[in-house]
Amino acid sequence: MKRASILAAVAGLSLALAACGGKGDDKLGEQAQEAAENKADKMDAMADNMSGTAEDLMQAKADATREAGDAREEAIDESDINAAALTPAERAKVINGN
Repeated sequence: MKRASILAAVAGLSLALAACGGKGDDKLGEQAQEAAENKADKMDAMADNMSGTAEDLMQAKADATREAGDAREEAIDESDINAAALTPAERAKVINGN
């Protein structure tokens, strides 16, 4: 359910960003993907301290986080957003998927 919500948010974000137009900025997409990767790495470390079903669930959550980060990066890159026109708060929301 959470994964579906993340993917829906990414799709909505990409539509909103696509409406903005502007000069594309791959760096912003890469930052979003890196933020998701860092979060997933923390989940992997937590999973290393677990066993059984809990470990499997945490690994699955880490994998889903990475996939969402990749999707977010792609959506940002395809939206052709002008990252320079964003405020720091807007940029943080885009990077963190909020």
